Amino acid sequence: MAGAAPRRVSVFPSPQELGPALAQLVAERAAGAGGRFSLGLSGGSLVGILARHLPPAAAAGPAAPARWLVAFCDERLVPAEHPESTAGAYGAQLLPRLPAPGPRVLALTPGLPPAAAAADYAAQLRQAFPGEDVPVFDLLVLGVGPDGHTCSLFPGHPLLQEKEKIVAAITDSPKPPPERITLTLPVLNAARMVVFVATGEGKAAVLKRILEGDEENPLPAARVQPHSGQLRWFLDESAAKELTIPVEKHSVL
Repeated sequence: MAGAAPRRVSVFPSPQELGPALAQLVAERAAGAGGRFSLGLSGGSLVGILARHLPPAAAAGPAAPARWLVAFCDERLVPAEHPESTAGAYGAQLLPRLPAPGPRVLALTPGLPPAAAAADYAAQLRQAFPGEDVPVFDLLVLGVGPDGHTCSLFPGHPLLQEKEKIVAAITDSPKPPPERITLTLPVLNAARMVVFVATGEGKAAVLKRILEGDEENPLPAARVQPHSGQLRWFLDESAAKELTIPVEKHSVL
């Protein structure tokens, strides 16, 4: 893509090899943060990957989760016990497995309507990132949908043009549930590192568009181009099968 930020595309034989490498990347970024480590997480299949592989990688030394601030890149407005809740999924699968004391976690205030929930979450972020007009995360771990969406930023949606808000509400998500909040592109593009994770043959066609296309109206994931940070892609071979660009191939260890 013309004008694209520098990026590294890493391809693993399967999710079983990708998971430990992703966990190691998180641990390395945490160890290198020098103080607090701010981590933004997306949901979906990433929850299981991180729950399996991140706890052992974070078990010791300067990567200890007590220094982490964890936030969620988007969230569905459902109760925490609902299967679609990102915070609920991480709270059940990952956070209890991390070494104690665990990270500080920012989560939605329950029961608020979408606009109020977005404003409340933005206020939490501003308190957690004092003095920063746009929060600068050390690492954001993002997924990508078969339609090219990331977080709750969907193709053709007006939220792609949002430049002022750091958290926005969405009430018409084309993917259920319809009511959500999401970090906006200004936050995604302010991060020190963004890593996208995509697995499975169902992502192959859209990944070719994102990584090799030069579209007049880019898909949401293609709009994530950190201004001064690093951009990484972690794919398995099935997801990368249509790519013709140079990639870093990782073998089974």
